[in-house]
Amino acid sequence: MHGDDFRLSNKDLLIVGLGNPGPDYAGTRHNLGLMCVESLAVRLGVALTRRRWRSRLASAPLTSSGQVWLMAPQTYMNLSGRAVADAVRALGLPTSSVWIVHDEMDIPLCRLRIRREGSDAGHNGVASIMAALRTAKFARFRVGVGRPPSPRLDPIDYLLSPFSRKELALLPTVRAGVADALMLAMEAGLDKAMEVYNRPSSLGCAEVA
Repeated sequence: MHGDDFRLSNKDLLIVGLGNPGPDYAGTRHNLGLMCVESLAVRLGVALTRRRWRSRLASAPLTSSGQVWLMAPQTYMNLSGRAVADAVRALGLPTSSVWIVHDEMDIPLCRLRIRREGSDAGHNGVASIMAALRTAKFARFRVGVGRPPSPRLDPIDYLLSPFSRKELALLPTVRAGVADALMLAMEAGLDKAMEVYNRPSSLGCAEVA
């Protein structure tokens, strides 16, 4: 992002990586959406260093002549909607130009599912965004983290814990694959990205049971 040059365009796009701020949450499963957007930022040659709308931000040109805004809310996960709503209002974007990247327990690690809209599926960050925007009509890049390995492990504790050693070995491939999916969606549209990535092994690694 350059100075205070907040040029708006009806072709702009907002990509939000969900997670919790601070070192205590870095590297946890619940921050996988944020990690993937950070990988996309590297791919685009930008850094999420600008502060605005209760978030860390970066922007880069889009081939469609607009800008893509990358956003990492600095509210906690359950309040993500406040930051997203601030950005949507300031940028004057339709919610169809908002893409949310987030972790998903109902999908195994190494899987990605892209949807144009839908329910919150029990994800508190997505629920917060739906409430703040008063709509479910925004795209979701649902990045699998899988279910807890034991029914005795609380799902919240599981999400807020670090990845296992085996999972950590797969994370670079997952993050790169999701960044590829986002790049394809920006260049060729969501339908094309769904066609390519809403299938097993699309991220290039084996699913973790």
